Amino acid sequence: MSNKMWGGRFASGPDAIMEEINASIGFDYRLAAQDIRGSRAHVAMLAEAGIVGREHAQAIARGLDQIQGEIEAGTFVFSRSLEDIHMNIESRLAEIIGPDAGRLHTARSRNDQVAVDFRLWIRDTVDDLDLQMRDLQQALAERALENAGAVMPGFTHLQSAQPVTFGHHLLAYVEMLSRDRGRLADARERLNECPLGAAALAGTSFPIDREATARALGFDRPTANSLDSVSDRDFVLEVLGAAAICAVHLSRLAEEIVLWVTPQFGFVQLSDKFTTGSSIMPQKRNPDAAELVRGKAGRVIGSLNGLMIVMKGLPLTYSKDMQEDKEGAFDALQSLSLCIAAMTGMIRDLAPDLKRMKAAAGAGFSIATDLADWLVRELKMPFRQAHHVTGSLVKLASDRKIGLEKLSLADMQSVEPQITQAVFEVLGVEKSVRSRKSYGGTAPANVRAQAKRWVAKLAKEAAKAG
Repeated sequence: MSNKMWGGRFASGPDAIMEEINASIGFDYRLAAQDIRGSRAHVAMLAEAGIVGREHAQAIARGLDQIQGEIEAGTFVFSRSLEDIHMNIESRLAEIIGPDAGRLHTARSRNDQVAVDFRLWIRDTVDDLDLQMRDLQQALAERALENAGAVMPGFTHLQSAQPVTFGHHLLAYVEMLSRDRGRLADARERLNECPLGAAALAGTSFPIDREATARALGFDRPTANSLDSVSDRDFVLEVLGAAAICAVHLSRLAEEIVLWVTPQFGFVQLSDKFTTGSSIMPQKRNPDAAELVRGKAGRVIGSLNGLMIVMKGLPLTYSKDMQEDKEGAFDALQSLSLCIAAMTGMIRDLAPDLKRMKAAAGAGFSIATDLADWLVRELKMPFRQAHHVTGSLVKLASDRKIGLEKLSLADMQSVEPQITQAVFEVLGVEKSVRSRKSYGGTAPANVRAQAKRWVAKLAKEAAKAG
């Protein structure tokens, strides 16, 4: 008896080990909705083109509806021996309507079938991720508006550098997420071509209408080259690339939260909703949600690298290696979705300690640049000379274990006689941030305006979407 998947060429079924390595139903069942959607569009086109009789197409459509209902109800039985989601659905269709189920595969191969299914799934997932990123941006922008004037230290090399505001810091991540969304939107636009109709690799001799199936599935156009259609996985790589960059951004914010909640920083607190305790140390409140966001970034990046390695040596067109494109992508994009949700929750939950932040903002002589700028602006010094004078004053204050603002005028004039009492008008963390009025700077007025702009923009997007 021949194998029912592969026809008369094979006299028997696969070895158990072959079945184990070959089967993909354990993960590609996630493509069920997209597979049914693609099959509906395909059979409707076949009927319209006169390739399949309308009564057969209607029976197939009714059978697909029943299968979708069974899958949604959880009563559909997935069979490992049928290898993948495509054959599981086709086999069940045959049980429902009989041999006419076989007409569905006319002018179609599993190669173009999986290509269209996976594009549809990736496209759906990109749309969901975009909504999640927008919600995270909204949370960040709202908290930024609340804290537009809250002074905190800004760091370079994780050393206190210049005072900034907490709102300004949060808005930096809004900008990062904006780029992340832009990358996903760009990838979505490029992937929105329909490979259905490329068949195994060379196209088909049947008079199909690829424009019709592309329209029915919401694609902009059919793909232009049948070889590329079935062998292309750029659409997965691009989305995983954008996802990996987003995961890096989330990981950086997660790392900052991990630092901020330590007693040594004490900048913010997270509630019980996003922390855990210790089995042995009763005082502990661990930022596990943030740590897991940081950790899962590695999974997303790893999935991108894994698929690039799979694809790098494949000649045209389809090879079974490409079955390895899905598990990593499913895991990566599910992980990213979970990380975005967790970060959105943490941002809404965290409580900043504004007094602690402000006190830390003055540490490490963070207002030294303000002093140097004053020397340039008021005494017309070249900046390099002002830098040197300020460095000498920092050393003097450091030796005395006081802040720059605690030096007397006489102390300052001992280093630079031209300094006047007016210098003290710029020495202070709040004075420092207020002075940073250049576009994109940390002045509270700037931050408030930017936060309001983002809140309004994101609210408008949400209203338009829904």
